[in-house]
Amino acid sequence: MPSAQLPRAVFAMDPVHLPLLFPAPLLARLRRTADLDPALVVRDFADPAAAPALAGADVLITGWGCPRLGADTLAAAPRLRTVLHAAGSVRSLIGEPLWSHGVTVSSAVTGNALPVAEYTLAMILLAGKDAFAHRERFRRTHVHPTPAETAATGNLGRRVGVIGASRVGRRLLELLRAYDFEVLLHDPYVDAAEAAELGAQLLSLEDLLRHSDIVSLHAPDIPETHHMLDRARLALVRDGGVLINTSRGALVDHAALTDELVSGRLHAILDVTEPEPLPADSPLYRLPNVFLTPHIAGSLGNELERLGRIVVEELERLAGGLPLAHEVRHADLVRVA
Repeated sequence: MPSAQLPRAVFAMDPVHLPLLFPAPLLARLRRTADLDPALVVRDFADPAAAPALAGADVLITGWGCPRLGADTLAAAPRLRTVLHAAGSVRSLIGEPLWSHGVTVSSAVTGNALPVAEYTLAMILLAGKDAFAHRERFRRTHVHPTPAETAATGNLGRRVGVIGASRVGRRLLELLRAYDFEVLLHDPYVDAAEAAELGAQLLSLEDLLRHSDIVSLHAPDIPETHHMLDRARLALVRDGGVLINTSRGALVDHAALTDELVSGRLHAILDVTEPEPLPADSPLYRLPNVFLTPHIAGSLGNELERLGRIVVEELERLAGGLPLAHEVRHADLVRVA
């Protein structure tokens, strides 16, 4: 297609992510689909150097480090009709003026769901084997565990409770089908029939917490889910139960969780916390029953290319007059991340 007919696109993100999102072959494919300057990456919509490109932009290709898109964005880019986000949630990115203006939005959140689900599956399997406790014991004693010490471990029939049939939650449920788990699900937007199709038994949140050996959080961070796992609900988890959080720290009352972990009653695998990162004096850094990672479950390294590929495919659909495959609608934000 001649460049004059191609949609005009502008990158808006932290440029450090570009080489991994769009390695050379993918960038070449992108440039065949859009008229854009790969050397121009906007981080300030008031930057005079970006003004000419923004004035003619039909599409913004955004990512981590992009400033919030609002009225100033529309003033700088009056022709803007589409935002293609090469990352996850757009909740904090897209301001009301863009929705009101009718700008269409697409997100690569489905591509980001897979590595989170893979990380979670790995942690569920390790938790079921009690691998972290055995590692700590082996470091101290240099002695293999006895049969009595491993009698309660193993993944056969382990009850895994998934909170939230989100994109990540659904990918995790799909991955769990290959294993001999008993899978429980809580999601207010899912009925029993759909849960069964997903390979899970639908329960109330309280019953899921009571009956799960391992609880994994995959709900969106919205006002209704703030501290959904409070002190009373955490108390429902059986002694020795494991909480995995790869969603958002705000879903859990961290003061209450810290008390449970310091007491040793529960175990936790936390990729996200509240705040993030935790203060340097937090006991969670040192507790043997806590496995803490620095927000690494989502796309990292070569996994970013998957997100870039989704953006390129969306742009190709746009250029071909087809509907976006990963459109985010304003109305959906009340229940998705």
